[in-house]
Amino acid sequence: MQTNNHQIKDYSAELDRKYGAVGTKEREQFDEEAWNFYTGQLLLELRKESKMTQEELAQRINSSKSYVSRIERGQIIPSVSVFYRIINALGLRVDIVRPLA
Repeated sequence: MQTNNHQIKDYSAELDRKYGAVGTKEREQFDEEAWNFYTGQLLLELRKESKMTQEELAQRINSSKSYVSRIERGQIIPSVSVFYRIINALGLRVDIVRPLA
């Protein structure tokens, strides 16, 4: 894994330089991939905290182990319905709230 040894002072400027300004096709693609990866890592951590294997989770959501693996690696993003099935299978819930003004 390549690191920057804390040389980057402005991450927004670095992302603009590397992937284009916010709103460009390249930046939107980068952001989408980053969210996919983040979502996958979040679900991976939650599954492990639940002491559940990929196979067990797959069975609970009526899917395959390879599908769960691809989600956790950020290769695919689950549909909203699959996401809720995963959350439910892990014994969690999603709350949608308005932020305080």
